[in-house]
Amino acid sequence: MRAYELASDEKQYMIDLRRHFHRQPELSWQEYATTKKICEELDRLSIPYSKLPKTGVVATLEGGKKHPVIGLRADIDALPVKEVRDLPFKSLNEGVMHACGHDSHMSMLLGAAKILSGHKEELSCTVRFIFQPAEETIQGARTLLDNAEVMECDDFFAIHIFPYIETGGISVEEGPRFTSADTIKFKVIGQGGHGSMPQDAVDPILTSAAVINNLQSIVSREIDPRDTCVVSVCSIHSGSASNIIPNDVEMLGTVRTFSPKVREVLPEKIERVIAKTCETFRAAYEYEYIHGTPATINDPQSSERAERAVREILGEEGLVKYEKTPGGEDFAWLLEKKPGCLAFVGCRNEANDQKYALHNERFDLDEEAMVNGAALFVQYVLITQSEI
Repeated sequence: MRAYELASDEKQYMIDLRRHFHRQPELSWQEYATTKKICEELDRLSIPYSKLPKTGVVATLEGGKKHPVIGLRADIDALPVKEVRDLPFKSLNEGVMHACGHDSHMSMLLGAAKILSGHKEELSCTVRFIFQPAEETIQGARTLLDNAEVMECDDFFAIHIFPYIETGGISVEEGPRFTSADTIKFKVIGQGGHGSMPQDAVDPILTSAAVINNLQSIVSREIDPRDTCVVSVCSIHSGSASNIIPNDVEMLGTVRTFSPKVREVLPEKIERVIAKTCETFRAAYEYEYIHGTPATINDPQSSERAERAVREILGEEGLVKYEKTPGGEDFAWLLEKKPGCLAFVGCRNEANDQKYALHNERFDLDEEAMVNGAALFVQYVLITQSEI
C-alpha cells in the first residue's frame, strides 16, 4: 500500500469534508450535526460504528487479525470564536469557529478510513477510528476511559494540525509534547470598609496583589529550573466603587507543567503560599485546585514508529523537530493508559496567508497538509500492525 499516493488521490474528498465541517462548527458536547455527518461517511464506507453516549463515534475496521488494535483519534468540536476571514466556506454558526483545526482532523481520519477500508486485505490488525467530542473543554477523552472499545486499543495515534510548522514538515518526538492543564480557583476574604480609612478594614485587594506576586516565587524558587512550570492568575473580580474596600476578591488561574512529579506537589505549594500570605494580611481564604488534563507524553516506541512512517511518506526532510509546547491536550488521558503518539503536522503557508496561531480568529490551514496527515495515519497503521 503506497500511503502517500493513495492519500493524494483522496485530497479533494478531504477538502470537501473539511469545508463542510468548517461551515457547520459545533461547540463541545453539541456536535450533533457533526456526528451525523461522520456516521453518513462511515455508512458509505461500510465501516461499522457505535455512537458515543452523547456525541462522537467509534468505528471498527477488522483486518486479517483481531490484534493488535490500533486506535486512531480525531477531535471534533469547535471554539467560541467569531471568524473574521471571508472564506468561501466561512462558518455559518455565528460566534463559533473551527479555529483549532478539528475540521481537518476529522477529514484526515475519514480519508485514512477510506484508504484502509479499500485495502482491507493488507491489514493484519484491527483499526479503531475514534471521533472524540469535547477536546476544547479537556474532558472528552476522559469520558473514553469507560468505553470498552476504546480501551481495547493496544496503541493510540493522533494528529494535531500545526500552523507553527511549514506544510511538509511533521514532528513526532518522544516525551512531553503538551503540558498538564490545571485550574486554581480561590477567594481572598477580608473585611470591607471605606477607602479613606483602610485601618478599619481588612483589604482583600492589597492581600490579593501580594498573593499573586508571591505565587511566582513557587516557580522561581521551589521548582527545579530544568522543569517547566507556569502559575498564572488570569481572572480577578472584586469591588464596586472607587472609595469602597470590598469584602473579598475572587481569582482564577492556570497551572502548567510537563512533569507529573512537579504536578503532584503544586496543589500543596500553591495553597501554602495563599494561606500564609492571607495570614500576614489578616485575611481568610477559600481554595480549590481543579485537575484538568495530564501532560501529553509520547511513548518512545510509538514515536520511533511514527518517525519511520514520516520518512516513508515524506522522506528524511519531512521529519522536523519542534519544541514541546505549554498548551493542553486531552489526548493525554489515553496516553496515560496505553502507549501512543501525538504528531504535529505542519500546515503553515505564508504565501497563502495561512500563518495564524491556533485559536486565532483568522486561523486557516494549508489544505495540502491533510494529504500528509492522512498518509501518516495510514503508514503508522502499516508499520505498527506488525510490531506490537
